[in-house]
Amino acid sequence: MGKVVFITGGTTGIGKAIAEKFSKNGYDLALNYLFNEEEAESVKKELEANGVKVLLLYGDIRDSKVVAEMIDKTVKEFSSIDVLVNNAGITRDGLMLRMKDEDFDAVIDTNLKGSFYTQKFAAKHMAKQRSGRIVNIASVVGLVGNIGQANYAAAKAGLIGVTKTAAKELASRNILVNAVAPGFIQTLMTAKLSDEVKEAANSKIPLGRFGLPEEIAGAVYFLGSDDNTYITGQVLTIDGGMVI
Repeated sequence: MGKVVFITGGTTGIGKAIAEKFSKNGYDLALNYLFNEEEAESVKKELEANGVKVLLLYGDIRDSKVVAEMIDKTVKEFSSIDVLVNNAGITRDGLMLRMKDEDFDAVIDTNLKGSFYTQKFAAKHMAKQRSGRIVNIASVVGLVGNIGQANYAAAKAGLIGVTKTAAKELASRNILVNAVAPGFIQTLMTAKLSDEVKEAANSKIPLGRFGLPEEIAGAVYFLGSDDNTYITGQVLTIDGGMVI
């Protein structure tokens, strides 16, 4: 196919599921990661079994210079970037009145600024190609807020704002920019929740369960693929009906 997708946080959880979906459809992969090189190498081998090329990119997306270098390495390796998926994210939960400055900043820097950097540098290459797809992983928390997550909510709400702005700015270059807003998904992040919290969350979800990473990946693939030709600036909520 010759198509290339760049995924931040692409070796674990939702990011890995997205990488698997694209690889099974013939996309070569540039996967950014920050922790656990051994695991990243294992994922690389697993995905290469689908007959695609995989470039691992270690780097902290909070550093704009690092992001620029990773984007340049991807273009040098594959000659293009057709799809960008901003998946990397962290949490540092705490009630607003007690939240430490460094915990607020860490989440904003990773979840918002890091995603801004990747879009900024990837879009320059996409503009030259006069084509591209960007999919940002937001969250329902960015739409409705959540107790103990003022930093996370602010970052994801900001990412939604960047998504809509980028969609307007890049449309003339045939670059479509959208976001998906997952609810509670079965990942290592949600696995840390207590049974009490999980039960309370499930009671608010009409479908009565947490979503699967693969259910997010399918939507991301559609928005990032050539099948999407007329959807831009939108936020697709994938939450089992939690915020209807």
